[in-house]
Amino acid sequence: MPRPLWTGAISFGLVTIPIKIVSATEDRSIHFRQVHLEDLGRVRTRKVCSIDDEVLPQDEIGKGYEVTKDDLVPVTDQELDDMPLPTAKAIEIVSFVDAGSIDPIRISDSYYLAFDGQVAKKPYTLLRKALERSDKVAVAKFAWHGRERLGLLRVRENAIVLHAMHWPDEIRSPESLAPKAVDLDDDEIEQAVRLTDTMAADDTSEFRDHYRDALEELIEAKADGKEMPEPAEGGKEGSGKVMDLMAALNASVKTAKENRGDGKDATVHPMRPGKKSTAKKSTAKKSTAKKSAAPKSTTGKTTATKRASVKKTSAKKRSAS
Repeated sequence: MPRPLWTGAISFGLVTIPIKIVSATEDRSIHFRQVHLEDLGRVRTRKVCSIDDEVLPQDEIGKGYEVTKDDLVPVTDQELDDMPLPTAKAIEIVSFVDAGSIDPIRISDSYYLAFDGQVAKKPYTLLRKALERSDKVAVAKFAWHGRERLGLLRVRENAIVLHAMHWPDEIRSPESLAPKAVDLDDDEIEQAVRLTDTMAADDTSEFRDHYRDALEELIEAKADGKEMPEPAEGGKEGSGKVMDLMAALNASVKTAKENRGDGKDATVHPMRPGKKSTAKKSTAKKSTAKKSAAPKSTTGKTTATKRASVKKTSAKKRSAS
C-alpha cells in the first residue's frame, strides 16, 4: 500500500470512522530534466530575491498576497494554522445525493480511504454498505493543503473512494464556446449515432498509453546507442481542407466495423488507414522481438536500472506532495 497522505476520520452523523487517505492513481508519465545542451549538465532552479539578488534558504521564504502590483501582504504559516478549519482532521459528510446529479467536470483528484485500526472496521463497512444499498454518493467537506475542499464519497470494489471536487463557483461557463447555429441534416445525425453504436464498448480497461511506450523505446535506444525507432506511419492530415461530413461519417462507420470484426463484441481500436499499414506494423513488431531476444548489454541493464530509479524517485516525490 502506498504511504498515507493524510490521516483523520470520516464524520458520519454521530459515527466516527478513523481512516487513512492513499492516492487512488499514479503518474505513469515520463518526466524530463532540464539540461545544458552543450554538456548535459543539469539546470538548477534557484530561489532569488528580486530586491537584493541573493539566493534564499527555505527558512527565509514565506507567503505574501499581492493586493496590487507594488503592495504585498505577508501571511505567516502560524496565521494559517490558526485559521478556524472545523474539517482539519475530519471528512464531514454533509449530504447524500444521486450519483447522476454530480457533473463529472467538478471532480479533480481521487483517493482511496483505508480504514485505520480495528475500531474502524465496523463503521467503515457500515458506511460502505449504506452507500451501496441506497445507490447514492456522499458529499463531504474536508481540509486539504491549508484550505477547505468539497469531496464526493462512493464505493469501488468494497473500498470507499474520495473524489476531490471543485466548488460550484470554480467551474467556468462554456456558454460562449459552442457555435450558435449550424445546419445539420437528420441523415448526418443518424450516421453519427450509428458511429457511436459501432464504436461502443463496455470495458475501457484495455486502453494503453502508446505514446509512453514509444517514448520509452526512444529513450532506451538512445541510451544503448542503437538506431532510432522508425516513426509511426499515418501522420496528421493536412489542415484547411473542406470536409465532406457525410463521407467522413460513412468512412468512419466502415472502418469501425472492420476494426471490431464481424460478429464479435465491440472493441475500440485506433483507426488505421488500411491492411497494408497493419502488416507493416506486424513485421516491425516481429523484428523488434528478434532484437529483444539478443543478449542485453550492460549499458542496457544500467539504463533500465536508472529508469526504474527515476520512476521510483518521482513516485516518492508525488507521495510526499
